[in-house]
Amino acid sequence: MAQRFGGKYSPNGNAPDGSPTTAPQAGGPQPGGRPMRVPQSRAAQRAKFLFFPPLAFLIPAFAGNPDRMILSLIAGGLLLLAAWFNTEGVKAQEAYDIRRVARRPAIPRKLFAAGLTGVGLFTGGMITQTGLLHPILFGLAGVVLHFAAFGADPLKNKGMEGVDEFQTARVARAVDEAEGFLAGMKDAILRANDRALEGRVDRFAATARTLFRTIEGDPGDLTAARKYLTVYLMGARDATVKFADHYAQSRDPEVRASYEALLGDLETTFAERTKSLLSGSHTDLDVEIEVLRDRLKLET
Repeated sequence: MAQRFGGKYSPNGNAPDGSPTTAPQAGGPQPGGRPMRVPQSRAAQRAKFLFFPPLAFLIPAFAGNPDRMILSLIAGGLLLLAAWFNTEGVKAQEAYDIRRVARRPAIPRKLFAAGLTGVGLFTGGMITQTGLLHPILFGLAGVVLHFAAFGADPLKNKGMEGVDEFQTARVARAVDEAEGFLAGMKDAILRANDRALEGRVDRFAATARTLFRTIEGDPGDLTAARKYLTVYLMGARDATVKFADHYAQSRDPEVRASYEALLGDLETTFAERTKSLLSGSHTDLDVEIEVLRDRLKLET
């Protein structure tokens, strides 16, 4: 998602010393999770424009004879499918690039997109060309230009040399599950229709991701850390869902203040837990989990 403008002199902006620093988002072997509300890459922005060329075939499809209509619909459909595959491939690439440990994508989406683009342009060329030479050239040009603009999918695993693949897969599942909770928070807070709160949730997510990176770098006691992540982020998500539904109707400033205070407290707790894990200390983690669970039940 693109980052909304916000600065020192913008409405509800943050001063430079209070501006959030978006932590890099990473994950495990499956490149499914993505950073929340970070500036889009140029590749992601270019990918959006691929949804417009198919209109050149779909819009005039019903203006010609049946043969022309069928070829136009096929060409437009293939190009739309290629645009979708490419968008997903760019997302997977960004997730792969930003993670410390990652498997290559199971499905080479950008490769499929390039192939579908070539076939779509070949089919489109058949509409006006009687021979095969020009349609083939159109298709080849589309494949080459697609690779030039977006490149290929990651072809090998990263950061997994000498790493226990079973443990790496467990880390990946834990991080992906945690990312799902953060995504749920983001979706919920949009219902509050408050840009400042959206930014506050983004800062919370950035803090949470610091622990994700810690777990990726040194899984340690993954079972305990995963339990902590689940309790912590599930509670934060549930609190956000209930707050957003209530605040969207009431606009109660006291409820808003209480929610922000909860986020602040959880953020502090999470930062402290990250420092403890970095230092190798897992002391009283189970006690912290129980206290955290009780606090979240009370707040929710």
